[in-house]
Amino acid sequence: MFSRMQSAGTALEELLVSAKKQDCLTVGVYESAQVMNVDPDSVAFCVLATDEEYECDIALQIHFTLIQAFCFDNDINIVRVNDIERLADIVGSDQNEEPKDVHCMLVTSPSADSWKDSALERLGLFCEESRNVYEWVPTITLPER
Repeated sequence: MFSRMQSAGTALEELLVSAKKQDCLTVGVYESAQVMNVDPDSVAFCVLATDEEYECDIALQIHFTLIQAFCFDNDINIVRVNDIERLADIVGSDQNEEPKDVHCMLVTSPSADSWKDSALERLGLFCEESRNVYEWVPTITLPER
């Protein structure tokens, strides 16, 4: 079980890095909601991130519920990550930018077939296996630096 989780964490890191390079990463709750509204078919994968500090943020939890419902309705794989700082490190913000809101991130693909990514396929399998045991939004632990 541990190695499956570990490889999912590695795959998630690879996916986020390559999506960012290819400009296929949407970062932020509001930005993600916009993409879901305007171009739902472009969404390939969704990451929700939270930690203890935000567990009591009711507005954020409502957004999460709506985003999860959208993903379930549109057959989009979705995972949770409990390490916001590590996630922020991976997607990084440019020197003069505000730190990004990494509570929600979407990996989009301009057209469903144009961008095949083995990390995305591995994560798809991980999510499918999780759903088979009724874990609808599996939690992934990112590899340590």
